[in-house]
Amino acid sequence: MLLIIDANILIDMESGNLLERLFQLPIRIAIPDILYREEIEPGTPGLEFIGLCLLEITGEYVAYALSLSNKYGNGPSHNDYFALALAKQEGCPLLTGDKQLRKVALSEEVSTMGTIWLTVSSCFSHIMVFQIKPIVNFAPNSYIFGEMRVL
Repeated sequence: MLLIIDANILIDMESGNLLERLFQLPIRIAIPDILYREEIEPGTPGLEFIGLCLLEITGEYVAYALSLSNKYGNGPSHNDYFALALAKQEGCPLLTGDKQLRKVALSEEVSTMGTIWLTVSSCFSHIMVFQIKPIVNFAPNSYIFGEMRVL
């Protein structure tokens, strides 16, 4: 399975020190090469060496990405539109946590997945195990959770 990822998911995974675990999933994760070069590589170089695939967007889909900006106006960035265009080009889902980009993807008939899907997949693949600590027991067998840690 191939998934196209946008910058915000990589930033989330980096913030949680989960980048290496992300690339242990039994899926291929790719990003538009231009998005990687402009937004990710300057702060987090070398992800292509731990499993991130860099893919080129064809001219037809570059034009498509540029047309999205005209169609939907201010909202997602041009690099977000490149991620969406690559997902459409490759015929695969877009992995994003960006609400505006999800909305455009839905309108453009590109399926999306987010951080919660990624977390659940990591658990089912035994890549991550979580410890969840309840902090308030407000009814029998009903809790508010205050802490979640990756083990």
